[in-house]
Amino acid sequence: MIITANLAVLFVALLHVYFLVLEMFLWEKPAGLKAFGQSREKAAITKVLAANQGLYNGFIAAGLLLGVIQGAAGYDFKVYFLSCVIIAGIYGAMTASRKILFIQAAPGIIALLLVIYSGQ
Repeated sequence: MIITANLAVLFVALLHVYFLVLEMFLWEKPAGLKAFGQSREKAAITKVLAANQGLYNGFIAAGLLLGVIQGAAGYDFKVYFLSCVIIAGIYGAMTASRKILFIQAAPGIIALLLVIYSGQ
């Protein structure tokens, strides 16, 4: 069960690395425009804000990876950062797009439940 929980945490971390890349490096490129459904003009205006969001996603990914690397001692890191993912996902679903609930919050909830159930 610990392996399954850690794989779920790693999956969430990889999602946030992907979000980092989209928001920091691909925001104005076709992949970023498509992912966020926006025009080139709007992307140009919001580029700096998106890069800031991407940086925060990187911090979340780093915290989750640290939790996995630390093994049992990383339990609190995993719980804390997965909780952040869930809260951000719920907020994003309420304020930006409902699909964020499924793309971000749901994997975070599943990973958190697996971590809690495994005790690590």
